[in-house]
Amino acid sequence: MKREDIIPVFVQLGKVLEQISMKKEWPGFEIGLTKEEYNQFVGLLAKEQFYNPWFTVDNCYKALGGIATFLDADTLNEFANRYPVPSKSKTIAIVMAGNIPFVGFHDLLCVLLSGNKALCKLSSSDARIPTQIISWLINWQPELKSQLTISLGPIKNFDAVIATGSNNSISHFEAYFGKYPHLFRKSRTSIAVLDGTETNEELIALGDDCFSFFGLGCRNVSKLFLPRGYALNRLFEAFVHHGDIVNHHKYANNYDYNRTVFMMNKIPFLDNNAFILKEDDGLHAPLSAIYYAFYDSKEEVSTFVATNREAIQAIVGHDYIPFGQAQQPAIDDFADGIDTMQWLCNLD
Repeated sequence: MKREDIIPVFVQLGKVLEQISMKKEWPGFEIGLTKEEYNQFVGLLAKEQFYNPWFTVDNCYKALGGIATFLDADTLNEFANRYPVPSKSKTIAIVMAGNIPFVGFHDLLCVLLSGNKALCKLSSSDARIPTQIISWLINWQPELKSQLTISLGPIKNFDAVIATGSNNSISHFEAYFGKYPHLFRKSRTSIAVLDGTETNEELIALGDDCFSFFGLGCRNVSKLFLPRGYALNRLFEAFVHHGDIVNHHKYANNYDYNRTVFMMNKIPFLDNNAFILKEDDGLHAPLSAIYYAFYDSKEEVSTFVATNREAIQAIVGHDYIPFGQAQQPAIDDFADGIDTMQWLCNLD
């Protein structure tokens, strides 16, 4: 299929996801769905938390709203036109993670815009939302039926693989897919660099970077760099509006467990009965905890980033991604800093 036939379908999807994420009523047939289809999907989102407790209604709306931000005609055309169309279409297996609703959408978009075929291996933790959205794409453009396939079981007959999972998954990816051209993504996390001049509004926005999706995403901030002498109370005051996160039972289990482990091992930490702040040289804080470290010069931070570059997804701060924007990547803000489109176009 030609790009000019694919892009309008994703533009239509953007309109649907924008309406739904804003919790608007069915706007009419111009949305591309009947009222029954539209409301059925809204109902699906409401029930998703019963299949995957992490996928609360608000998190589903937030994830789909984030996708909608780059599904407009100008953005998609400008993005796609940066890359050549491969001379031969290949089938790309996309092994999707299940930590955030339809987290593998960007890979699917890139595969189709690059002129290739997508074989989507959905996560058992996130199968219902992608299945419904993919069915819309095919209904709107029937030619996509030959370009886009879903699999919940073993996959075969593919030419290359994009696989996303935990660090423990990498060995399995290597075993099953190592002989194919591949793009493997493992666990990453994000950091924030504060300089002490942040406004309360910026710190409140930083709380969103830390706690959106319960902190499960690779773009969630789990490590803070603070200037020496920084008043930690400012963080507790700014993050207080996220306190109800502890009312979620799975998050609360993580919080209780980590707090108990730290106490039993007599490890110093601070907490406000909702999350834990712990001074630590490490990068990957456990769920419900945020590590912090004091610095005397920005060079210390730069050294840490350089040393841990392969484990850092995003950096938030005055000189980096604006506070509150970590979970809103642009269409060309590629995971792991690898240009997925370029990789796909070079498979020839």
